[in-house]
Amino acid sequence: MACLEMSKEGKFKENQEECTLDGTVDWHGHPAIKKKSGQWVAGIIILLNQGLATLAFFGVGVNLVLFLTRVLQQDNADAANNVSKWTGTVYIFSLVGAFLSDSYWGRYKTCAIFQVIFVIGLVLLSLSSYLFLIKPKGCGDESTPCGSHSSLEVAFFYLSIYLVALGNGGYQPNIATFGADQFDEEDPKEGHSKVAFFSYFYLALNLGSLFSNTILGYFEDGGKWALGFWVSTGSALAALVLFLGGTARYRHFKPSGNPLSRFCQVIVAATKKCSVNMPENAEDLYDVDGKGCSANGNRRILYTHGFKFLDRAAFISSRDMDDKRQGGHNPWRLCPITQVEEVKCILRLLPIWLCTIIYSVVFTQMASLFVEQGAAMKTTISNFRIPPASMSSFDILSVALFIFLYRRVLDPLVSRIRNSKSKGLTELQRMGIGLVIAITAMVSAGIVECYRLKYARRDCTHCQGSSTLSIFWQVPQYALIGASEVFMYVGQLEFFNAQTPDGLKSFGSALCMTSISLGNYVSSLLVTMVMKISTVDHMPGWIPGNLNKGHLDRFYFLLAGLTTIDLAVYMACARWYKCIKLEGKSMENDDEDEDNFKV
Repeated sequence: MACLEMSKEGKFKENQEECTLDGTVDWHGHPAIKKKSGQWVAGIIILLNQGLATLAFFGVGVNLVLFLTRVLQQDNADAANNVSKWTGTVYIFSLVGAFLSDSYWGRYKTCAIFQVIFVIGLVLLSLSSYLFLIKPKGCGDESTPCGSHSSLEVAFFYLSIYLVALGNGGYQPNIATFGADQFDEEDPKEGHSKVAFFSYFYLALNLGSLFSNTILGYFEDGGKWALGFWVSTGSALAALVLFLGGTARYRHFKPSGNPLSRFCQVIVAATKKCSVNMPENAEDLYDVDGKGCSANGNRRILYTHGFKFLDRAAFISSRDMDDKRQGGHNPWRLCPITQVEEVKCILRLLPIWLCTIIYSVVFTQMASLFVEQGAAMKTTISNFRIPPASMSSFDILSVALFIFLYRRVLDPLVSRIRNSKSKGLTELQRMGIGLVIAITAMVSAGIVECYRLKYARRDCTHCQGSSTLSIFWQVPQYALIGASEVFMYVGQLEFFNAQTPDGLKSFGSALCMTSISLGNYVSSLLVTMVMKISTVDHMPGWIPGNLNKGHLDRFYFLLAGLTTIDLAVYMACARWYKCIKLEGKSMENDDEDEDNFKV
């Protein structure tokens, strides 16, 4: 394919350099040239950017609850509540960032602006901690609480951490999608690289958090808060500089305008024509002129069966013909079929997305009940104490191992068995496998808890810890969670990126983040319900303050049961799902691939 470029004389000339086929453009708005843009040069820059930004974010988030209790003198309940609000705000801002990216700014501009906000928030946090909050100097460790602070100093602190939440939340759903934009999925070689990018992206995220959870967590736990925050600031600044440095190399999709109005237009137009008799031939429905793209410049989506009611929005009535003769049409009465298919795509994705929330409930146990369970086990080797939260390192190591095994062993093996040159397991299949492994992880955690209770009640009936069962018995459940993440979250990133239209891809990534957020809320609700139901007849409930008097194992087995039900519902939704198809090529597996998911 040759590109057309305008010469200085104002005439178009043919440039024999091959351009991308997916509609991406360069920094100047011209069709992107393959050899001069995107691919792994841009992809590696974005992976490094993600690793550094993740290090900076978790350098704040991983020990924020300790900062609130030790430095700001909040009690445990208030601190936990404030951290939950802050974390939830991050995910809310992810929807804001996705909306601005898809609608108006584009992914590059959105990533750059929110990273600047992120750096500003970290600078303010570091300054406020160093100048106002760490008083007396050296306070904030386990034994030395800090003094009181004025309302203005506390307000300045909250301003800074919510700027961090805004910056990271707005940046996070766009950077994964922007990285995927650097690979032309219409090109077989680049399409394979695009699939691999999501695995490496998730690996970069985990490696960044590993450094924060270990090295930075160690310094902050020792009271060196300002040092930890300044390291996070430096990492975020390095990430921003690196991102801006790759500007000339990036490929871009143009923003598509407000997706909410497009969605509402289809619903309103279809409702207005609820009584019309629809033609049997889909070719009679309204579509935009021009091959391969929609009215907003994105690739055109082919017609699919299902949600027939929405097809009425593309039915050309006599009134619509009159409007066209007068020079245009009313978008609230007549919508092109590609716009109708955008709405269908989102409606088909929602059941799959809802099935991922229960998985996120399982995933969130690593940061809560797994830690509490570990704290009630033997945590010492000789004179060295193992922080229970540091066991999440085994999850991160498992993620790295299973990404390697999947990319280098399992995927090629499945491709060879299927005689397929393109891909092994589909995204839907991998997400299902992730649910199966999550069930195994919960069963493993429940069995470990059974044995922990056995040893604890034998050796230490009236105390919280001192069980002779070593904390290293938790390694399998952490490792299984890590393996499940590779199949579920990486597959989810790929799936939502592939199955959302060009103008809504950042929204697809934001859906992944909101499923994690809702998983946290559902987990909290589930714990509250379980405690209310199980606390009867003077029994302390399944998850009391003293775990030796409770039945945490039953809660783990309950989660395994709920995830099993979720798996059954998910398989039904996966069988029903119909993939988005572009003109000339499917963006995802074809009908044969979907049949491969079925038992």
